[in-house]
Amino acid sequence: MRARLALIASGTACELREVRLSAKPPALHAASPKATVPVLVRPDGAVIDQSLDIMRWCLARHDPLGWLTRDDPALITACDGPFKHDLDRTKYPDRHASDAAAHRQSALAFLSELDGRLAATGQLCGPAPGLADMAIMPFVRQFAAIDRAWFASQPLPHLQAWLAGHENSDLFAAIMVRPAPWQEGDAPTLFAHA
Repeated sequence: MRARLALIASGTACELREVRLSAKPPALHAASPKATVPVLVRPDGAVIDQSLDIMRWCLARHDPLGWLTRDDPALITACDGPFKHDLDRTKYPDRHASDAAAHRQSALAFLSELDGRLAATGQLCGPAPGLADMAIMPFVRQFAAIDRAWFASQPLPHLQAWLAGHENSDLFAAIMVRPAPWQEGDAPTLFAHA
């Protein structure tokens, strides 16, 4: 999701190959031995297989919205590390043999920090969305979706409004295309900002 956000914001056109993780095509393994998504094969053949790295590469090429000027690497690291750890263990307690309630409570500290930042500026690094917002929002969205009623009942009004604003944006609508899973020989699905 966050790689797609940066692709569109930067105007980077690409061929989109939707992958069903339960039936990974050989081309995914060939491009990246990790065989996780997303994977971006650059025009020069180099492979980027981390979503944040894809975001930074796209925006370094073209950043018309100025997202790179509204970045907070430490906040993104906290999201991708401790918060993502709690997210996974809240969402998939059986897979991780975890106490979902304890991890949900732990995640709430990070969400409260975000809410405080948003109270001051409306976005995480100022009045306009930036890289920090777009790198963190998909994970907050995923966490909120675990239990929408619980999330709505928390004292996080700025975070809730911020998430709703991004979920209802034209940019978000543009990334939510769902083509059929790609198979060898399929015609490419082009993905670019209209």
